[in-house]
Amino acid sequence: MARYEARVSWALQPGEDFLKGRYSRGHSLSFDGVPQLAGSASANVVGNRWAVDKAVDPEEMLVASISACHMLTFLHRARLAGLVCEAYEDDAVGVMAANEAGRLAVTEVTLRPALRWAGPAPDAETLARLHHEAHEECYIANSVTSRVTVEAP
Repeated sequence: MARYEARVSWALQPGEDFLKGRYSRGHSLSFDGVPQLAGSASANVVGNRWAVDKAVDPEEMLVASISACHMLTFLHRARLAGLVCEAYEDDAVGVMAANEAGRLAVTEVTLRPALRWAGPAPDAETLARLHHEAHEECYIANSVTSRVTVEAP
């Protein structure tokens, strides 16, 4: 069993009114000695006044986690297949909507990886198989109920 830790820190600032909901949702995130990351609630959730611009929100982190896990698993599967991937970029998108229970959730995440290969690129069938294997093995995708699709060229 592996264990993962994160520290999330927030504090009420002078002049803010917690009971009226008039407080910044800005916070800090720390992981394993990595420099702190600025976090916030999404402006889509709390509005621009209480969200922090240029801070990552939980929904973005979820989308990025799914994308990063898929990428890392895909690179591993490509290596095992004897292929050399030189670059991988993904413009992933998550959609928040009501789920089957009527609750807001990130219901769908679409991955759009763009790959650069050393030598000839694998054919479409091989590429689809590698993405399918990566999706099946991705720990994060296996941990969420969001529908995850891969739109590979």
